[in-house]
Amino acid sequence: MSEQKLRSQQWFGKTGKDGFIYRAWMKNQGIPDDYFQGKPVIGICNTWSELTPCNAHFRELAEFVKKGVIEAGGFPVEFPVMSLGETLIKPTAMLYRNLASMDVEESIRANPIDGVVLMCGCDKTTPSLVMGACSVDLPSLVISGGPMMKGKFKGKEIGTSDVWRFAEAYKLGELSQSEFIEAEACMARTPGHCAVMGTASTMATMVEALGLSLPQNAAIPAADVRRKVLAQHSGRRIVEMVKEDLKLSKVLTREAFENAIRVNAATGGSTNFVIHLLAIAGRIGVELDLNDFDKFSKQIPLLANIQPSGEHFMEDLYYAGGLPALMNQMKEFLHTGIITVNGKTVGENIANTPIYDSKIISTMENPFKPDSGIAVVKGNLAPNGAVVKPSAASPELYKHRGKAVVFENIEDYHARIDLPDLDIDSTSVMVLKNVGPKGYPGMAEVGNMGIPKKLLEKGVKDMVRISDGRMSGTGFGTVVLHVSPESAAGGPLNWVQNGDYIALDLDNRSIHWEVSEEELEARKLAQPFQAQAHIRGYVGLFIDRVSQAHEGADFDFLKGGSGSIVTRDSH
Repeated sequence: MSEQKLRSQQWFGKTGKDGFIYRAWMKNQGIPDDYFQGKPVIGICNTWSELTPCNAHFRELAEFVKKGVIEAGGFPVEFPVMSLGETLIKPTAMLYRNLASMDVEESIRANPIDGVVLMCGCDKTTPSLVMGACSVDLPSLVISGGPMMKGKFKGKEIGTSDVWRFAEAYKLGELSQSEFIEAEACMARTPGHCAVMGTASTMATMVEALGLSLPQNAAIPAADVRRKVLAQHSGRRIVEMVKEDLKLSKVLTREAFENAIRVNAATGGSTNFVIHLLAIAGRIGVELDLNDFDKFSKQIPLLANIQPSGEHFMEDLYYAGGLPALMNQMKEFLHTGIITVNGKTVGENIANTPIYDSKIISTMENPFKPDSGIAVVKGNLAPNGAVVKPSAASPELYKHRGKAVVFENIEDYHARIDLPDLDIDSTSVMVLKNVGPKGYPGMAEVGNMGIPKKLLEKGVKDMVRISDGRMSGTGFGTVVLHVSPESAAGGPLNWVQNGDYIALDLDNRSIHWEVSEEELEARKLAQPFQAQAHIRGYVGLFIDRVSQAHEGADFDFLKGGSGSIVTRDSH
C-alpha cells in the first residue's frame, strides 16, 4: 500500500514545520522514526475505567491488541474515550450514550488514524463506540471485553438476572442482610460484563452477528485466556483491513442488520438492542425502522438457553459452540454471502461449527421456546410503537385486560409501590410515566417495575407493566417498553389515569387504551401539556435534541456522518 493512500500520512508524511510538530512530540514516547514512514496507524479506542467495572481489565487486553498490530506491521496508538459504567452512573448511562459517541467520532476524525479497534463491554460502551466510528467510516472492528464467569451462591449458579430475584426475596425477608452482601461477592467474582444475555452480552452478540468482530467474540469469558488471543488476532486483522480499505460501510449493509435482528431473536437478546441498532443504522445510512424488528424476528424461535429467557450463562454458550454454532443452526434465515471484518463471508465463518451441548444451543426443529425476538405492539396508547420481549414474558399474560395503576414519575412509584393501601391486584396494569428519553431524562432502565410487596406475599410473580422507559437486559416479565411518543413529549401516555382499562394482545401486536377520542380531548383541555423548562448544559441539549425511542433516541443532528476528511492543519 502506497504512503499516499494512508490517511495518517496527511500528518506524519508532511515536511517542514507541520511534519516536525506532528512527529516530534510523538517521539517523546520512544517511538522510532520508521514508525512514521508509512506504517498503518491503528487507533485503539479504549473504554477502560475503574468507574466502569465491566471494562476494568481493558488495559491488559489492549496490550494484546497492540501485539497483534505490531506483528502485522502497524503502528498502535491507544486513546481513551468517555466510558459509561452501567452500575454507577446516575441518573442513567443512556443519558450519555450520545455524548460518548461524539467523543469517539471526533477523537477518530481529528487524529492521524487509519483504522480503529473499538474496545467495549459494558452496555452503552458498545453502541456509543460503534455509532461514533460509523460517522467517520474508517476500517474498524470490535473486541468485546467478555462476560464474567457465572457466580456461585448457596450451591447454585447465579448471574445478574438473580439480582431481581434476590431483591424480591430480601423484601420478603427470605434473605438476610448478611446473605444479601454475601451474594454480591458471589456473583461478581471475575472481570467482565454480566454473565447472562443482558444488554452487554446482547451488544457483544450484536457486533458478531453484524460482522463487526472476529468469530467467537460474543461469548468467550473475560477471564479466559482465549479472550486475549482473540484480541491479538483482532490487532493483526485491523492492519489487513486498512490495506484492503474494508470500511464499516462495506460491512454494515441492510442485510447485516437483518441478520442481527434474527440472531437477537434466537439468543433472547435485550430489548435495548432495538434502540441501539436503530441509532447505529441512522449513523451508517441504512434504512431501518421499528417494524423491521418484529418482521425479521418472526419465525425465529429461541435457540440459546441463556438467562434471562433461559437457564444458563454466556460462558456455557461458548463451551457449547458459541455464536457461530448457533448461527449455523439458523443459516437458512441468514444472509450468508455478505462480508465480515475478517474478510470472510458469514457463511464461511459459521460453516461446520458443531453444537457441543444441546442443552445450551438447540435446533430450529426443536427449539427451547417458540416465542422469541422483539414484538412491536401499536395502538392508541403507543401510536409509534412499543416493544415487548416475548421470551421473557409470561404466556398467560400475552392477552390481558386490566385497570391501570398509574405512577406519574419514578419518585411517585418509589413512594407508593409498597403502601398497604395501594389499590392494586394481580389483574391490574402498572403504568409508569415520564421515564422516556426526555422525561427522565435519558430513558432509564426502570420499566420492569417491581411487584408490590403485598402481591409478592400472595405469590404474584408477574404483571403487565407499561412505560416509556427501558428495562435492563437482565430483567424479565411481561413488560411493555419504549412507548412512543413518550409522556414528556406529549404522547397519549401522559393522560392515562387510574382505573382506565388497557388491553394487551401480544399475538395480534396491539395495545389498546379504552378511552374515547372525546374523553382524551377533554383531559387535554383540563390538563394542558407543558414541556420541560430549559435546563443548562449537556442535559438541556439532550432534552432539546434527542429523538424518540422508535428512532433510536439519537440526537437529530448526529444522523449520518461527516466522514474522515480533515483539510486544515492545526499550526
